[in-house]
Amino acid sequence: MPYRAYQLSMPSTRLTSVVFASPHSGRAYPSRFLRASILDRDTIRTSEDAFVDQLLDCVPGFGAPLLAAAAPRAFVDLNRASDELDPALIEGVKLNNHNPRISSGLGVIPRVVAGGKAIYRGKIPLAEAEARIALHWQPYHELLQELVQGSLSQFGEAVLVDMHSMPHEAMDSIASTGVKRPEIVLGDRYGTSASALVVDRIEAAFASAGLRVLRNAPFAGAYITQTYGRPSRGLHAVQVEMDRALYMNERTIRPNGNFLGFKKLLAGILEEIAAIGRDKAMRLAAE
Repeated sequence: MPYRAYQLSMPSTRLTSVVFASPHSGRAYPSRFLRASILDRDTIRTSEDAFVDQLLDCVPGFGAPLLAAAAPRAFVDLNRASDELDPALIEGVKLNNHNPRISSGLGVIPRVVAGGKAIYRGKIPLAEAEARIALHWQPYHELLQELVQGSLSQFGEAVLVDMHSMPHEAMDSIASTGVKRPEIVLGDRYGTSASALVVDRIEAAFASAGLRVLRNAPFAGAYITQTYGRPSRGLHAVQVEMDRALYMNERTIRPNGNFLGFKKLLAGILEEIAAIGRDKAMRLAAE
């Protein structure tokens, strides 16, 4: 089991209300989990937001914290509620109501990876699922809540930017309609998890760098944006999905030749996003 559920990188001084997070870039695969799986390691990694934490490692320099998962998504999904337990995978669990994420095998303890490939041959004990949640899910969300509340206390608002990656093929259906293939998808739960001003500025940061941006299709945000986004209380949460083809070879799960160039481009975008929270901080300091 990984020693910690996360990697926290803090700035020397908090200068912005923005918190960056990467809940799906964890790659500390427990050996016991790998032995229990019927998949090879490369196939298991297809659910991973590979390298997203590395792309974000500049944000402490902008005065913002970065929280990145250690545990991999195929092991425990931090972007699901802790009670999204799959009865088709976990012994002794009953499905109380229809949940499309659970039905598709993508609960808090995933049954499948990308492409619907089963991870296990049979079921796992409920105690195993509960241990993963206690040792990985719970610590991550306790710290994320602490970081968000810290921003709210210090700056009067919090902006959580939840960073993800999407398979290039995820945009095939949209590209087939004649629309230029989006490279970035912003999810704000259709305007409910963040103010329009915050989302507009995040979109402008990506668009001004020459990237094509779409909102809420096909990814509107899941548990994290739904739970942490309370714009009426000054809590804004936006999910950002980046096309993996921009920086990695999806087949080999390795950085491609554009990795460093995209990382440099993204650094400028992230600095602009961090500035959203610095503006509020400067206003508070002037009062």
